[in-house]
Amino acid sequence: MKSFDELKLSAPLAKAIAELGYTAPTDIQRQALPILLGAPTDFIGQAATGTGKTAAFGVPLLELVDPSKKVVQGLILCPTRELAVQVSGQISLFGKHKGVKAVPIYGGASYAAQIDGLKHGAAIVVGTPGRLIDLIDRGALKLAAVKTVVLDEADEMISMGFKEELEKILSATPRDTSHIWLFSATMSPGVRRVADAYLRKPKQVQINRGELLSSTVEQSYFLARESDKVALITSIVESADEFYGLVFCQTKALVMDVTQAMIERGYKVDSLHGDKSQQDRDRTMKAFREKKLTMLVCTDVASRGLDVKELTHVINFSIPREMDVYVHRIGRTARSGKSGQAISLVSPANRHMISRIEHMTKSRMKEGKLPTRQELGARKVAKILAEFQKKEKYFRAAEFLGPDWEVATDEMDLKEIIARFLCLLTPETFEDAKPVALASIAAKPPMPYHRKPDHKGHYKKRPHA
Repeated sequence: MKSFDELKLSAPLAKAIAELGYTAPTDIQRQALPILLGAPTDFIGQAATGTGKTAAFGVPLLELVDPSKKVVQGLILCPTRELAVQVSGQISLFGKHKGVKAVPIYGGASYAAQIDGLKHGAAIVVGTPGRLIDLIDRGALKLAAVKTVVLDEADEMISMGFKEELEKILSATPRDTSHIWLFSATMSPGVRRVADAYLRKPKQVQINRGELLSSTVEQSYFLARESDKVALITSIVESADEFYGLVFCQTKALVMDVTQAMIERGYKVDSLHGDKSQQDRDRTMKAFREKKLTMLVCTDVASRGLDVKELTHVINFSIPREMDVYVHRIGRTARSGKSGQAISLVSPANRHMISRIEHMTKSRMKEGKLPTRQELGARKVAKILAEFQKKEKYFRAAEFLGPDWEVATDEMDLKEIIARFLCLLTPETFEDAKPVALASIAAKPPMPYHRKPDHKGHYKKRPHA
């Protein structure tokens, strides 16, 4: 299968897919679509986040839906509100010429609006497990006519503790007349138990482990002490032509420390962690999607189901304990054929983790190399020049240049004036201090530290007993 034309889709779906610019299918789409568009079957699809799973299950699900029947015929379960909203939006785009819209159901929003959506005959419901069960218990969500249940990001839902909710929802569906399509990036023991208990002779598609990561993601690592990692992130950001990415930390406390350190350095950054309210989370995500923020520092739990397009970088402040989590993290960049950087900051004591990642992903990680102070300075000056050339309304600023400015610059040539302003804009670029070589960082033993960094991002040594 080289194109969607080979699938002989119904005219409404074929038109929607063409309008959305879908041409060549992804690996999971190429393997799953012919199966799911064929005879009814249970199904297991294993592929990483961002590989096109929504189209792989959304297109055949819509082909099965009869828009004249005002009952729920398809149910899609997602781990988070953000993913449920994203998936429902995509399904609605696929189904617009067929007259089918998906209704998103999730916690933290009005029950009334969601119940009203169900009353108007939603053919497809996309929701999070907790809120779906609430509406089932209230009698607002009826599953008697459901023909297909899709478990999207099943491993994420189970790792978040939704196993019992999943089983309750699956038990409420008519198993004699419905089928389950399970999609997951990994087949953890928990996912396997659910599949064994509820799926009947499922057909399976597994994108090879080496293909779980996009071929356009470049994996690299830096060896660094914990106390140097914030400064290292700063250098990575400054050396990038453009940075729009995620920084993953193991704990909420570390997320807060790193976020504060980056804010103090002047970066547009915010955090995601388990203690954030849904309102604060929504506000942060809105700012990030609109690129008012260029960096999010987050824990794995807080980022479940997080889907943001065009990420240039994913940085692992430390390598996660579970290798499957690593795949989830870096799978958020290099989507839709675009390139991306996956960078891991590795303490010398954990250097052995690099070989584990290489073995699991069947790909090599190269050791990163920091640019010199001079190279960083040249990049900063180039960025300033690009912005300088855009400022067409400079005459407004010129109104504030009185006689004092003329006297101060009278004996300076143009080059000196520009150089002085560059020193004002980025004084750190032109300091006399020499950059620290990465090799010397790696050679030093880890330093004991308190969790709270000082204003420069350095951690204080613990006092000796």
